[in-house]
Amino acid sequence: MATIKVKFRPSKVKGKAGTICYQLCHRQENRQITTGMRIFPHWWNEKEREPIVVTGNENTVSAYKRQIERDLEMVRDIIRELDGSGREYTLSEVIGKFHSGKLETGMLGYLKREVSLLLDAGQFGTAHNYQRTLNSFSSFLDDIDIPLSMLNSELLCLYEKWLGKRRVKKNSSSFYMRILRAAYNKAVKERLVVQTFPFSEVYTGIAKTAKRAIKEDTILKLQQLDLSGSSALALSRDMFIFSYSTRGMAFVDMAYLKKTDVTGGMITYCRHKTGQLLALRIEPCMKMILERYMSDTWESPYVFPIITSEDPELAYRQYQNGLNYHNQKLKLLGKQIGEKLPLSSYLARHSWATAARNHNVPLSVISAGMGHTSERTTLIYLDSLDNTIIDNANNRILKKLNFMVST
Repeated sequence: MATIKVKFRPSKVKGKAGTICYQLCHRQENRQITTGMRIFPHWWNEKEREPIVVTGNENTVSAYKRQIERDLEMVRDIIRELDGSGREYTLSEVIGKFHSGKLETGMLGYLKREVSLLLDAGQFGTAHNYQRTLNSFSSFLDDIDIPLSMLNSELLCLYEKWLGKRRVKKNSSSFYMRILRAAYNKAVKERLVVQTFPFSEVYTGIAKTAKRAIKEDTILKLQQLDLSGSSALALSRDMFIFSYSTRGMAFVDMAYLKKTDVTGGMITYCRHKTGQLLALRIEPCMKMILERYMSDTWESPYVFPIITSEDPELAYRQYQNGLNYHNQKLKLLGKQIGEKLPLSSYLARHSWATAARNHNVPLSVISAGMGHTSERTTLIYLDSLDNTIIDNANNRILKKLNFMVST
């Protein structure tokens, strides 16, 4: 009867991680199965033949121990099956059966492949999101890959707690989980892993955030600022107000807005996020900003001096750099006008939605104006109604009753 032991094979390079492997013995024949599990020498207990927990490796070792148990059980089942057949067999047959029934694809490796495919497809924004998730999850796993089959509910709950300890916000944690889920579900469709619904115990929703809107008076203060001494601050101010004026046009859509999108007194563009076509009438405040940058971009197809390249990858990098620079300048502008809430590119979008609500614009109209596919999404942008507004509305509703009880 064949036997199996768990072994640790150190790296030949000092300080590098070694590999956990399985040693098989049968009729004076010895063979090894190399796993994708890599650990450092001080993580290994030779007497117990298992990885041990040291500070910082708890998540990885916990996952590895579960995987080792599953692998040993699989090999022993194969050996029992072959022993029961009553015929001679070799370790090559045992190893072949083990590999044919074992998933070798790693989660980190799979995410890296997805990033590469997205970049090749020109989906630079989605590739950026996958890369962010890969960086976070890889850090959680101490840069050691795990098979897709090890992505279970227990491990994801540990990852969620790990994010929480690092003060990652709830929506950011959910963002990482949704990216991981999308990748996992794709792997399921490719039959690389069996669906076990590992994300059922972690949060993957979008929580309503705290108030993120500035008052209309603040918009007027920004407009009145004399920024003739700084073209960079003036551009950030103008793009913020343009975003507000265009029903919260996202920075990515402003950066990629082309002169051909502005015609006949209308702006027509597709939202990068959803692909939805939006059209809006040009108001005087928008026209003033559009005309201001015509001389700066006369050789460019774009409206604003953010993107200059027609090469998709380079254009995306220019957009990313422009967004970061824009947000830096907005914070300076906020300080100049004494605004306590830090200004950001998204704040213009939230502020327009809130202003529209305060002007009694129906939610359905606000939702359509912002290009949302559902009113539920719009509600995420709106802060809770001010108590004064609610009180005044209630006063109107109770006017007759109040009159009755006071007479």
